[in-house]
Order: sequence, then structure tokens, then C-alpha cells
Amino acid sequence: MTQSFDAAMAAFAPPLPLAVAFSGGADSTALLLACARRWPGQVHAIHVHHGLQSAADGFVAQCEALCARLQVPLAVCRVDARHAAGQSPEDAARQSRYAALADAALQAWPQRPMACIALAQHADDQVETLLLALSRGAGVAGLAAMPARWQRLGLTWLRPLLQVEGAALRDWLVAQQQDWIEDPSNTDQRYTRNRIRAQLLPQLQAAFPQFRDTFARSSRHCAQAAELLQEVAQADLAAVGSPPAIAALQALSSARQANLLRHWLRSVHSTTPAAAQLEELLRQVAACTTRGHQIRIKLGCGFVVRTGALLGWYNP
Repeated sequence: MTQSFDAAMAAFAPPLPLAVAFSGGADSTALLLACARRWPGQVHAIHVHHGLQSAADGFVAQCEALCARLQVPLAVCRVDARHAAGQSPEDAARQSRYAALADAALQAWPQRPMACIALAQHADDQVETLLLALSRGAGVAGLAAMPARWQRLGLTWLRPLLQVEGAALRDWLVAQQQDWIEDPSNTDQRYTRNRIRAQLLPQLQAAFPQFRDTFARSSRHCAQAAELLQEVAQADLAAVGSPPAIAALQALSSARQANLLRHWLRSVHSTTPAAAQLEELLRQVAACTTRGHQIRIKLGCGFVVRTGALLGWYNP
């Protein structure tokens, strides 16, 4: 169920010291202000300067001013977030941001490295993430949307506001007489997420007032299903072997073959196959009934190949 900002913060019990990812926008400003008041001297802030717009230097100045007033140490990380060919700008910025946040949390204060990082994504962000995943034809792992807690890059990451509406955060800031930065890129409707925010969410609110709660429930169901599929894949891979034995793989249903191969490629070779690539791999595995049948399929930065009785991985 959605909850008030005060209720979400009352339930938030992070390990300390705590780093807050601080863009200067409304969401992270509310999170930083509330954390700094609750745990004085235990909270640090990290601001990532993406270098993608001329206003970014002004964002830094405003973040520095608020942190100075709150007596919160601030680390500013400058990254090159330009996207590579074929990569979405949002994905490039996100990857650069997470790497910079982790690096700062562990190294910016060497005498006192942070125990975890808090992010200010809220219920509306969760809905947008689910709708983006649906638009891309994601499976249950993608439809699980954003977790509230996870481990990455040697840190614990927390999202304490996933049940709070975005408007509630702004209302709380207004009541505190605290201003925030309005990033002009957040209204640029060339970005899919911004179009969802501006066009779809108001329509969903009008048609289904409880959509944040029901969408979140669906995401939790998908997260449970993804966890179960992970457990099945781990058990099947243990039985089939790593690398997988082709004959043992063929004895499984096609659904379990697909689940196992996705897990093997992701966990062992850090590669996630596209749906068409996985379908072709399954087709070739099914056709592999003679000693001379060859398999060689490009996946990510390498190839899945046949090596005798086994599936192998070749990275040139």
C-alpha cells in the first residue's frame, strides 16, 4: 500500500553511516533532508555531475549550498555519461551514475567508508519502470521492477520511498519551506520515461485511482516468480553441468532449457541473450542429434559453441 513520506521514513532503518544519492531534485532533497535530521553526523551526500547539460554546474552549486546548511559532507563525482552506439542515453547515464555512487561511497571518505547508499525512487518511478518493462516485452525478472534492497558493487543499496507518491514528496518539501532543483530534462518528451510520466500516469490516475498499489502487487508476484525460476535454473544447471551437457539439456522441457540457458549465460558469462537469439539456440540444441552437428551462435561479446558433448562459450 502507498504510504505517507513520514511513515516511510519512520520505517527506514539503514545501516550507518549512510550515503544519500543527491541530485538536488525534489525526491532526493526530501530524502536527504529527512535523513540528515534523523541521523545528524551519520549522513553523507553524493552528487553525480553527468556533464550532459549546461545547467549541471548550477545543480552542483545548489547541492553544495544545501549540504553546507545541513552540515552534511558532500562528494561531487564528474562522469562521462555519453551513450555508445546502440545504447540508450538513459541506460548510459544510469550505469555511469551507479558506478560513480559506489566509488564515492567507498573512497570519498577513506576514514569512514559508507555502509550503504539510499536512493530516492518513489512509487511513480516504480510504475514507470514497470510500464517501460512491459513496453519492451520483458519477462518476470524485468516486470519485478525495482527492488527495495539489494547488494551491488560491495555495497547495500536501499530505496525507502517506493511506496510514497511523488506528489507527497513535493508536498512535504513545501511544508518544510524547502526548495529543490527542477531538471529541465525531466520534461523532455523525447525520453520514453518522461512521456509515461506526463501522458500515461494522469490517465491511469483517472481510470484506476489505486493503480500504484495494484501495479506494485503485480511486481511483487513477478519478483517471487523470478526467484522461483532462479532456484529451478540453479538446480537444473547443477544436474546438467556447467558447461551444460547437450544430451542432459535435451531431456528437459523447452521452457526449462530456456530458463537454464539464460541463467548459465548470465551467471557464468555475464551475457543476456535476446529472445530471438535464445530461440535460435534452443532450435539448434534440439537439432543436435548427430556427432557432426555444429553450434555457433553470437551472443553479446562471445559465441555459444558445441564442444564435443557439451555447450561451450568462446570469447574472441
